[in-house]
This record gives sequence, structure tokens and C-alpha cells, in this order.
Amino acid sequence: MWFLCVFYHRLLDFRKPEVEALAELFGEEIAENESLQWRLPQHHHNDTPFHFVQLSSEEIATNIAKRSILVKGMYELWGEGTCYEELEESIKSYPDSRKLPFLTSGSTFRISVETFGKAMTFEEQNDRIRSFTYIPFEGKVDLKNPDHNFFLMEMDESEENNGLPPIVQRRIFFGREVGFADRKLLPTFQLKSRTYLGPTAMDAEMAFLMANQAKATSGKLVYDPFVGTGSILVSAARFGAMTMGADIDIRVVRDGRGPDCNVWSNFKQYGLPMPVALLRMDNNLPPWRSGLKEIFDAIICDPPYGVRACGRKSGGRKILRGTVDPYTVPDDKRTDHIPSTGAYSLVECVHDLLHLAARMLVMKGRLVFFFPVLRDDNGGEVKFPEHPCFKLVAVSEQILSSRYSRVLLTMVKVEPYSDEIEEAARLMHLEFRKNHLKWLEDGNIHSSVFKPIDSSQIHTDSKTFKDPKPKYRGKYV
Repeated sequence: MWFLCVFYHRLLDFRKPEVEALAELFGEEIAENESLQWRLPQHHHNDTPFHFVQLSSEEIATNIAKRSILVKGMYELWGEGTCYEELEESIKSYPDSRKLPFLTSGSTFRISVETFGKAMTFEEQNDRIRSFTYIPFEGKVDLKNPDHNFFLMEMDESEENNGLPPIVQRRIFFGREVGFADRKLLPTFQLKSRTYLGPTAMDAEMAFLMANQAKATSGKLVYDPFVGTGSILVSAARFGAMTMGADIDIRVVRDGRGPDCNVWSNFKQYGLPMPVALLRMDNNLPPWRSGLKEIFDAIICDPPYGVRACGRKSGGRKILRGTVDPYTVPDDKRTDHIPSTGAYSLVECVHDLLHLAARMLVMKGRLVFFFPVLRDDNGGEVKFPEHPCFKLVAVSEQILSSRYSRVLLTMVKVEPYSDEIEEAARLMHLEFRKNHLKWLEDGNIHSSVFKPIDSSQIHTDSKTFKDPKPKYRGKYV
């Protein structure tokens, strides 16, 4: 059955992957190496917020709309056209068997008018609603809590570069609302109202998107190896998942900013179940028992790739260089001891993350993480990390500046972990390391993202021109 899926006009690359992940979560059967069937309305650009999607049941469409962050609503389309005459003809030709159950005398209804790319006065909206006299509504109007919601969506032609996707021809839709989004979720969990917040805390909207991509739900165990202040785990817990996290900085995990301002207080603030455990742990030297494996249903994280925070691993510079031997901390100093750390490069961090996920995720478990993309002035193909245990199912890019973006990678575990898999992964890692040698030499990508603009590009003709500070390209980072 085809439904009209209306998206919020933002994070365009993330929209379809989120819907497809939620469709699987709610029981949609999608064949291996395939995805949901999508199609565009006539004369629409790929970036349009209107898409048709085929789902097996109305219940799945309703559940997707209720939980999704980027879906505005799911609708059963009764008619469409380029003008109201075409719309009327289309609605009349829609089967009565689908329309009449929602037009009975014992029911209540409401018709909402929305626009895209244009504005409409209240009087114009009322005129549009009154024109539907040819639809045999027998129920009563209820604007507050109706049994059935109907919508009219009208848009104008938009070929100019006005920030909206081009629409070659005007289009009008009319249909029944199947499910709608709960946008109260984001204001409730916005970072500015969070009890405990750090400089690398994941934005609430993006954290919920990551949790949806990982199919976090009741009964599943979700792990974040770079937990920080717990933003990602808060989102997973909101969807009912059990959570567990780790971080190399013991001060973040154990202390926070006091007994009432720490990772635990963020869960308490929203009345969410507390994490199963928060560990001080180095992703480079995990302390898991050798026989322990396949315990997590999903791993969701934002690795420290060196833009806002540099990656760190245990050992310190002297130990990592081999100039001094590892030491044992005396028992009387362990309580307040902060272990020394050294630089943890991007490729080493990603390799360890994939190794952890290959071993600790259950079959069909999901690994969801951000990966940075740095484009040089000549462009070039982007190489994403690979692992023989995983299949890459979604790639969603968030452009942050002209040089830098981050890509959300969603991987599904399709092969069990073994010694042979580990060796194959090591060879893949060597190839990945070769492709990112420049980033390795820098240790992180911060200096490349914030590379100063060539001074010759700055115009100084104006007498009032002042340039007290260097200009940077990555102004949104």
C-alpha cells in the first residue's frame, strides 16, 4: 500500500534511512540487499519533502510517523492534481470502499490546510475547505479531538534558487492522516535544558536519529564506548532500550560536576531507567573477558576524531614511545589516580571500534557512528571504513562547512566473528590506513578543518576593512 510521506525540510540525507530502519523495527519485511520502494510526485525534485513509500500495513505507517524525528506525517492519499478541478476528479475516482468508512455520521472530522513554498490567509484556507462539498461528509466537525484528520496540501511552482527544492508544476494533495509526529520530544530533550552538559554533547535531534537508525527499543541493550555526558544513551533509553557506556576520562564517568550534576542526573532528569553500567575504559585496551561476545544489540557512538575533541588512549607519551616501562599504581593512590594518556589517531580508533562491534554485537546487530569527511581543494573519493563482519546499509552526510562534513554510517552485522574474520579485517585496516595517511601524520583533522583561508582571497579595497583575526573556512564547526 502506498502512503504519502511528508518530511520536515531538514537533514535531507537522513530522511529515508531513518524511515527504512523504523520500518524494519515495526515488522516490515525487506528482502536482503533491497530497500523500501519509494517514488516521487510528478515534477518534483529529489529534495522535496513529499515522497511516496510502499508499506505493507497502515499500522506500520502510523508507528513510523509517531516515532520518527524527520517525518512530519503519513497520509493515505485520496487525490492529487495540478488544479482543484483535477483534484476533484481524482478524489471522486478514489474507491468508495476506502473513503466511506471515514465519512460516517457517527464520527467526527477535521480538515487542515497546509502550504509549502507559499503563504495562505485564513480566509483562503476556509474557501479551500468549503470547496469539498462533493465529498459526502456525514459526521460532525471537531477541531480539537476528531476521530479522523484530513489534510489539504498546496504548493506553488518554485524554479528559483530560494532555498526550496524546485517544483516545475504546482501540485495539490488531499488525503487522510494515518500518523503524525510528536514534536514535543525535541524541545523536552534540548541540550540547553540538560542538567549535565559537555562540549561534545550530541545534539538531541541527531541523537534520536542515531537511536532510530540503531533500532533502539525495549528489551535491547545499547552500548556507547565514548559515552561522554551520555546524550546518545539518553535518547536510546527514551525509546525503552537498556543502556551501557564507557569513557576513558574517569572524571566524566565518576565525578561529573558533583553528586547532582553528572551522567546519572541526566537520566534522572527525564525519568529514564539508569544505565546498566558506566565504565572507565580505554577503547584501545578493552577489559572484556576473552570468552565474552555478542552481548550488545546495538553500538551507537560519536568517536573522537579530532575536531572538537582529540582521541586519547592509555599509556602516556613516554610509555607509548617505549622510553619508560608500564607502571603499577599503588593501592593507596588508586582512588584519585588519573591515568596518563596519549594521542589516539582516527584510523586506530575506527579499527578498534569495528573490532569491538564485530565481537560484541549480536547477529543483525547495528553499529551506528559518525565518520569525518575532509575534502581537499581538488575533491577526491571518500573511503569509508570496512569490516568483513558488516554490511553498510546507510550513509547520511551532514555538511558543516565547505571543507568538512560528517557522515553517519549504519552497519549491520551479517557474519559471526572468528579468527579468519579478524585477519581479513586487519588487511582491510591496512588499506584504510594507507588511504588516510595524511590524517595519521597530523594525529587529528582539527588543523585541516580550520585551515586558514589564503590571504590573497581576502579583498581589502574598502577603507573600513578590518581584519584583526585570521579567517577560517570551518566556521560552522
